[in-house]
Amino acid sequence: MDCGLLMFTARVDPPWDLEAWRVAARAAWCAQVPPEAIEWNGDAQGGLLAGQDVAALPGRRDGLRVSSDFLSVAAAVLCHRDPQRFALLYRLLWRMEMEGRDLLAHATDPDVRRAQVLAKAVGRDTHKMKAFVRFREVPGEDEAFVAWFEPEHQILDRVAPFFARRFAGMRWAILTPYRSVAWDGAGLAFGPGGTRADAPADDAREALWKTYYANIFNPARLNTTMMRSEMPQKYWKHLPEAQLLPDLIQQAGVRVREMAERAPEAPRRRIPDAAPQPTLRAEDSLEVVRDAAAACRRCELCQPATRTVFGEGPVDAQVVLVGEQPGDEEDLSGRPFVGPAGRLLDQILAELGIDRQALYLTNAVKHFRFEQRGKRRLHRNPSSSQVAACRPWLVEELSRIDPAVVVCLGATAAQAVMGGGLKLMASRGRWHRLESGACVLPTVHPAWVLRQRDPNAQAQARRTLVDDLRLLQTWMARQG
Repeated sequence: MDCGLLMFTARVDPPWDLEAWRVAARAAWCAQVPPEAIEWNGDAQGGLLAGQDVAALPGRRDGLRVSSDFLSVAAAVLCHRDPQRFALLYRLLWRMEMEGRDLLAHATDPDVRRAQVLAKAVGRDTHKMKAFVRFREVPGEDEAFVAWFEPEHQILDRVAPFFARRFAGMRWAILTPYRSVAWDGAGLAFGPGGTRADAPADDAREALWKTYYANIFNPARLNTTMMRSEMPQKYWKHLPEAQLLPDLIQQAGVRVREMAERAPEAPRRRIPDAAPQPTLRAEDSLEVVRDAAAACRRCELCQPATRTVFGEGPVDAQVVLVGEQPGDEEDLSGRPFVGPAGRLLDQILAELGIDRQALYLTNAVKHFRFEQRGKRRLHRNPSSSQVAACRPWLVEELSRIDPAVVVCLGATAAQAVMGGGLKLMASRGRWHRLESGACVLPTVHPAWVLRQRDPNAQAQARRTLVDDLRLLQTWMARQG
């Protein structure tokens, strides 16, 4: 195509959406429209001068395949407010055909460098939003929270899934000047922006939080330059604890001297001595068992974990799925199977037509065992003593639900239900029976599938889990 002086318009709506940009870029690429002939998201005057939209042009060649690295950078760049970001990305796309698809590896290239700068700015803004959003309780509503935040860039869609994972167990909304998002415990819903007045100014819990913050503030480690670098003052208006900072900083010198002069104290236990575990009766409901488990001190896992993660689902469920232990997201939300392994399990259940809401899901161990690696908490398998300490809670759950089928996901779950010494891979994929009469189906855990590094091995592992769960699908179909 000889474009000559012809100009074309390409629009991205919403402007931060990767797929919307890809649709417009693909149309322009296939029509062989060079970067200098496109006006991206032009104003009314620019639209009159530009003429035809690229979306209406006939394709003259196939689309260009790009690397996942380019798409990752593009997704971040599109969230930036730089009006030239669309043209920059399309120019990089155009040049890849001429100069090679490894163009992003050329760090000194001006276009590559500019894209990296924009992506890093969005990354910093994303980090700040995760760190400085503060939810406030909505007056008159039960367990409903709203936060107000003013991001530099259009990052709300990018960050919202993080908050959905971190605060999966509560209803919340985040308002920004350009867009809002709400979480109802099941899905995210986006809407128009708001104003700061639309969010509560404070709530009753902030007094407790301020007291806690004042007590953990360590004046001996105060570095105001570093603090303002990590927590710029423009974000202080979002943070209730920021009201305390001027006084805490002013008093830091005096408090450090008092700490140095204070007589040494003997170290105290991290947690109080274990309270006597309540005695459960056969007639106690599952809710009574849940409340008792929340105060469990039977093993050391209760110390670093955030909370006890009890089972979830209908008390009269015919099928119970038993996993091994909660992961990071489960520990934070208090719900089983909401992390990566839980999402894979949801996909497989949906493929097989099995309604998760009809199942009771729990774990053999109710606390998250992990190893701290920097800011990350890495999963560690529970020990046999920890499984044994937690097994009474699983027994109490199963006795109250009295399921017809128990599916054991992973070796720890299978051994907790069927007894030690069981070899999972030799026993999986076929029915067994408990003394209670319930049928047991041992299979692999979804997390084991995700741990397979080789794509072919992961695909095979997934087929193994799907094939085993087809036995459950068949059993449920027979029940009508």
